[in-house]
Amino acid sequence: MPTKEAIAAFIAESPGKVGKREIARAFGIGGGERIWLKRMLRELEDEGVIDRRRKVLHKAGRLPPVVLADITGRDADGELVAEPAEWSTEEDGKAPRIIIAPSRRQRAGEPAPGVGDRALVRVEPAGEEGPQVYTGRIIKLIAKMKAQVLGVYRVNRERGGSYLVSVDKKSLGREIIIPAGAEGEAEDGDLVSVSVARGTRLGPPQAKVRERLGSLKSERAISLVAIHAHGIPHVFPPAVLREAEAAKPATLAGREDWRALPLVTIDPADAKDHDDAVHAEPDEDPDNPGGHVLHVAIADVAAYVTPGSALDREALERGNSVYFPDRVVPMLPERISNDLCSLRPGEDRPALAVRIVIDASGRKKRHSFHRVLMRSAAKLAYPQAQKAIDGRPDEVTDTLVEPVLRPLWAAYHALARARDAREPLALDLPERKLILKEDGTVDHVLIPERLDAHRLIEEFMILANVCAAETLEKSDLAFTYRVHDEPSLEKMRVLGEVLASIGLKLPKGGVLHPSLFNRILASVDKTPHRAFINEIVLRSQAQAEYSTDNYGHFGLALRRYAHFTSPIRRYADLIVHRSLIRHLKLGDGGLPASTTREEMAEVAARISAAERRAMAAERETIDRLIAHYMADHVGATFEGQIAGVTGAGLFVKLDHTGADGFIPAATLGADYFRFDERQHALVGSRSGEVFRLGDRVTVRLVEAAPVAGALRFEMLSDGKAGARQSAQLRARSRNAKSFRPGKSAKAAERAAARKAARQKGARNNRAKQDTTWPRRDD
Repeated sequence: MPTKEAIAAFIAESPGKVGKREIARAFGIGGGERIWLKRMLRELEDEGVIDRRRKVLHKAGRLPPVVLADITGRDADGELVAEPAEWSTEEDGKAPRIIIAPSRRQRAGEPAPGVGDRALVRVEPAGEEGPQVYTGRIIKLIAKMKAQVLGVYRVNRERGGSYLVSVDKKSLGREIIIPAGAEGEAEDGDLVSVSVARGTRLGPPQAKVRERLGSLKSERAISLVAIHAHGIPHVFPPAVLREAEAAKPATLAGREDWRALPLVTIDPADAKDHDDAVHAEPDEDPDNPGGHVLHVAIADVAAYVTPGSALDREALERGNSVYFPDRVVPMLPERISNDLCSLRPGEDRPALAVRIVIDASGRKKRHSFHRVLMRSAAKLAYPQAQKAIDGRPDEVTDTLVEPVLRPLWAAYHALARARDAREPLALDLPERKLILKEDGTVDHVLIPERLDAHRLIEEFMILANVCAAETLEKSDLAFTYRVHDEPSLEKMRVLGEVLASIGLKLPKGGVLHPSLFNRILASVDKTPHRAFINEIVLRSQAQAEYSTDNYGHFGLALRRYAHFTSPIRRYADLIVHRSLIRHLKLGDGGLPASTTREEMAEVAARISAAERRAMAAERETIDRLIAHYMADHVGATFEGQIAGVTGAGLFVKLDHTGADGFIPAATLGADYFRFDERQHALVGSRSGEVFRLGDRVTVRLVEAAPVAGALRFEMLSDGKAGARQSAQLRARSRNAKSFRPGKSAKAAERAAARKAARQKGARNNRAKQDTTWPRRDD
């Protein structure tokens, strides 16, 4: 058997990716010896000799070939220096230094990189410079340095002049004056971009309006803030629109005719584009009793968006559609997304389809891909389909129940059995939907009912995605997997501490599997901790992404997975479609033969970054809309749960709206509260009073900042008895000789005095406290 030193040396010296398979092949390890190898690799990882990222082993601290990096400064020679953007010093140690080499060819009009920029960088060890130094070449700038500040222009009617209200939570309360003559064409309520100059020694900073971005007074405009803050492309260039308008409907030429197959679309009631249709029927093969034949047809976007075209370049730049409560920023123009590629009922549409045969237990027996022309039999909404199968059909579904819907539900029940046997991660996090008024503000918050109709479509799409990954894995083409790594050791440690705080124990050792988390969730299902623990388990998970390396999908408990079912709104799915077309020789529009694995890795990193950008923008827009809604409820009390604890204070999530708000530690009362990291709590130095992560609390809303999406609360609940209080109470119990009638009244008086002191302290500290509001790291 090889020594630890030999294994570590092999990992460090190997130029390509290294996993257990490569190590076993190099040292001739097979059979039962693989268990020994697994244990040895775990020991090397625990000792900090190697790192495990995405199922690939690296020497500890070594970077992958392509990284997302932040340019932090320049070295003595004037070269730009960067650090990996997603490096954790706590988990990985000191961040490596990346020396950015000058670009070999600068495209005309392309901005030059600078300090403060974020970029996609191809790196390699610098050799003689040391193990923590790399040289890198910029593939693409992801975000230019923010030389300007985004905010809402406001006119001071009382004192005259104007000022800027920043959209950044961290800048709340910091006044930026816009002097006369520097307002440009801005009007009160406009979203503007300004350049900020340093203020005088005694005065606030001043700014000049550089660009008027739109008015927040107009309907459905709150998402403008997130669009501009995150640099999301939202206006299609003329060349892209011309290509889209020139596109012609696809014909039957070179396609199979599936128009007689009664495929149906099942989507949200307000969906504008329909990119997937489904059908199922019993399998007539006597060798597959109780089995089903499934058909999943997906809009053939590759028929209209060809590699290298203006449409393709813009789709890659956007990466995905971005869905705000008040608007959608689509990946493709409406002519493509809502017309030619939308699977409208009764209209011929091109599709890339998969035919899947499953057995009675839901396990897949075989599948095949086809390029077809289809005609949707009906457009159904989730509640509409559910009512029909529950015995309440309407005019549209009345004739579809027996021939179409019942076979679909029978196939779904088989797939559900296979899902239950697989035991994927079963988080219960209700999705809140904001219902808006005509002016774009929140009318109310709704938690839609979770239906079997939703689950049916999910299971059909998951199976189709698995089929796509399995087919392409047999090819020699580069494509993007959808991957989800298992939780890191550090996140598991934090989860264990949180569970211990409520009396639960995290099992140690063994192979991580989603079923472990499901058992934890089941143990709190009927307790007040249910919602909180679901949220904490979600935070413990790694973030899913796109990659050319397959390290499986932990959350779905699948060995191989690729996104295939939403090419109208995700560029990753379009890549998979093109790869299937080329591999299976299904006609035009396939992946170019010249596409290399390195180029595909760059694309995977870009669309992963675009996905994170979209998620952040969507979340911030919801925060702003909720804060706007809550602004009318200042002074009201709410029930919630402590969802985050920092040295600066507490984050509280409200029950109904899901709104997040902050309680500064200085406003908790006359006591001084210190942050106890082990307990995830703020603890009173004198009283021992504890406010712990997950505690149920009652709060009062004292301030709402809609533009920044920030809320500030006042704590009304008493903290729990800490260790000191508990010890005092136990001592009193032991020393008590007899019951004294006045003792309960005195205890109540002391509790009332403490509560009054807390409220007085909150009022006194509110004015003194720093108005910078921290943001909880999600």
